[in-house]
Amino acid sequence: MPLSGVEVRGAIPPEFAGILTPEALAFVASLERAFGERRQALLQKRDARQAAIDAGEMPTFLPANSEARQGTWQVASTPAGLQKRWVEITGPTDRKMLINALNSGADIFMADFEDANSPSWANMVEGQINLRDAIRGTIVYTSPDGKKYQLNPQTATLLVRPRGWHLVEKHLLVDGQPMSGSLFDFGLYFFHNVHALLDKGYGPYFYLAKLESHEEARLWNDV
Repeated sequence: MPLSGVEVRGAIPPEFAGILTPEALAFVASLERAFGERRQALLQKRDARQAAIDAGEMPTFLPANSEARQGTWQVASTPAGLQKRWVEITGPTDRKMLINALNSGADIFMADFEDANSPSWANMVEGQINLRDAIRGTIVYTSPDGKKYQLNPQTATLLVRPRGWHLVEKHLLVDGQPMSGSLFDFGLYFFHNVHALLDKGYGPYFYLAKLESHEEARLWNDV
């Protein structure tokens, strides 16, 4: 069913249909419409800040944030699923790598949609398929030589790293414009997996990289 203002410019083979459902696409489009303009404005602030630094301005603290530096406060407690983080590893979201990483014995595996992952349309959507199957314990892979890979009973806790605020997903247009790669990665993962993760006593845990200001962090908080 076509969605108003949403255009998929990448291929949708049958195996992608379970991820790129009308409901999931409507959800990520709603994120783009709610937060896309703020993201663009913050990227413009990045450029202006860099120009000021290039012109000789020195980094400093914002007077408006003095209370955060001088006041007494405490961060929220660590979720139960992230209490032990002695050994963390990271890697791409391809099927074999994901199975091996979750079986590695590490405490945490960070599935990386940016630096460890070539951002082709197929890689981004297949990565979502692989994460969905891993969370449900159904992920398997058979190599060309016939070796079968599947999850152990005990696996690493899963973190997901969406792409940074500066990147777009050019294969999905919302109201004629490429949507945020961050919101695409985050939105599809959250939409398909939040309930399954909560049912297992975990949460949708994210590693949010390449933030350049407190306002960019606040944008993620609002998302």
